Amino acid sequence: MPLRLSATLAALVILVTLSSRAFAEDSIAPNWTLRTPDGVSVELAERSQERPQIILFWATWCPFCKALMPHLQSIRLEYGDTLGLLAVNIKEDGDPEEFVAKAGYDFTLLLDGDAVADQYEIAGTPGVIIVDTSRKIRFDLRQLPGLVMGPDGKELTRGQRAKRLAPYWAAEIRKALDGI
Repeated sequence: MPLRLSATLAALVILVTLSSRAFAEDSIAPNWTLRTPDGVSVELAERSQERPQIILFWATWCPFCKALMPHLQSIRLEYGDTLGLLAVNIKEDGDPEEFVAKAGYDFTLLLDGDAVADQYEIAGTPGVIIVDTSRKIRFDLRQLPGLVMGPDGKELTRGQRAKRLAPYWAAEIRKALDGI
């Protein structure tokens, strides 16, 4: 095989499945209740009756979360009051409240979400689930492929992968929301 074709194939073989544990589309999302930093209880079943919800499982140390969150803020602003965004903090050793405040995000911040992440079988960050007003899962980020190699055939660092994947993930999230 000519070297040029081999390099092209290597560049195309950059996708891997993030997880085989992704929820099937239209399955019902497990219900849960978590608290905001102010101690207000938020229940998924109640929130999702009002409007579709993006559930983001994230941590302050996660480069993928840091790359995706500005896109999610843009989506939140674009859809306004027709969409909720629940930022479920998991596996945390930092200060999520300070992180969100400094970045200017207006997500509903929910703390101590490890047990909820376990319900959804979310093992890593970020996890993104979209539920409609019937609490049906309409999107699960784990169904999307992830990058491991760059166009030059070299393995990308976590930071490089995060920067390249975040816009793609955001576009797929928008497509899912447009279908709800």
